[in-house]
Amino acid sequence: MKKIILIFALALISIQLNAQDKGMEFIQKTILEIKEKHAPDKRVALFDVKLKELNNIFQIAGETTEVEAKAELLSRLSSANISIDDKIVILPSEKLKEKTFGLIDVSVANLRGKPKHSAELVTQAILGTPVKVFKKKDGFYLIQTPDEYISWVDEDGVKTISKDEYDNWYNSDKIIYVKEYGFSYSEANENSERISDLVIGNILVKVDDENKFVKVKYPDGRIAFILKTESEDLNSWLSTAYPTNENIIATAKLFMGNPYLWGGTSAKGLDCSGFTKTVYYLNGVLLDRDASQQVKKGILVDTENNFDNLKKGDLLFFGFKANGEKKERITHVGIYIDNLEFIHEAGKVKYNSFDKSADNFSAYRLKSFIRAKRIISSVGKNGIELIKNNKFYNGELK
Repeated sequence: MKKIILIFALALISIQLNAQDKGMEFIQKTILEIKEKHAPDKRVALFDVKLKELNNIFQIAGETTEVEAKAELLSRLSSANISIDDKIVILPSEKLKEKTFGLIDVSVANLRGKPKHSAELVTQAILGTPVKVFKKKDGFYLIQTPDEYISWVDEDGVKTISKDEYDNWYNSDKIIYVKEYGFSYSEANENSERISDLVIGNILVKVDDENKFVKVKYPDGRIAFILKTESEDLNSWLSTAYPTNENIIATAKLFMGNPYLWGGTSAKGLDCSGFTKTVYYLNGVLLDRDASQQVKKGILVDTENNFDNLKKGDLLFFGFKANGEKKERITHVGIYIDNLEFIHEAGKVKYNSFDKSADNFSAYRLKSFIRAKRIISSVGKNGIELIKNNKFYNGELK
């Protein structure tokens, strides 16, 4: 009899363990499906959720920026009659209280992959850029920029603000700096002490006019003076900034010779996609951060047999074509000029050509060319958005 009871008990335990294993398998599969649906690209959306089993109880813990992802996960598990100990945190963190918005407070802020200065530089954000703030760790803030890129900025590079303060910033008169490099001053005098350096595209709140200077305010409250000839009214600039074939090329040439900087998206240093992004930004268009993202937007240009269909300002993408074992990889991007010539950031901003007889012909770039996309005729569609219509800049950020 005891032997029968023991066998029965072992069988019951086996059934329970099997059910537990199947439950874990189902939950893990569901987590992966939710991540693929709501946050397939960790550069722009977070869904970092792990499954644990504690005392025969399933616990899901982690954090996400996607409210709908968490809701769908819990709903699907509930429908499957699986009890869950929910420890998923929705960002922004409650510890931030009302300070879940921010403004970049230095001419160029370096944004990193991890909250430490030695971490990889993944992108940059320039002065006056509005951002979302998700959490704070080790003197860094996890933020999201208008192109939806998520990264870490040190606390001195951003001024965290509330929604009311963001609304006040949006409704304030602002200027945009339009010279490649320059400075702001403590007085309306170029010989006075400098407040900071500036790069093209920086945005500051306008306080007043003073002779040939405009008085401005930094996000942290610093007051400075900028030459009027080096700035424009932001709203006027936004209303007229629009990409044309000629404007894109003229802007690209402003950066000739600028050195390559991995993660750079400013006049201080650029990588290849940072270059194309900055050129289009200065013509009123908000491109995605990386070449592998930019290639998914715009209109495909037919380059199957030759480059005759290319127009000035088209983006040229390079990399490795897909084969039976590997997926396509986009690793580089440039801007088409004309007559088989293009401009790109590769070591420095320079010209190269697809013309085999040209002095600046690049066999490597010709061999690695993948496709071209047209941005200029895609404004308002095909994933191409004007800055003035972006929620970070038009006052609709929530």
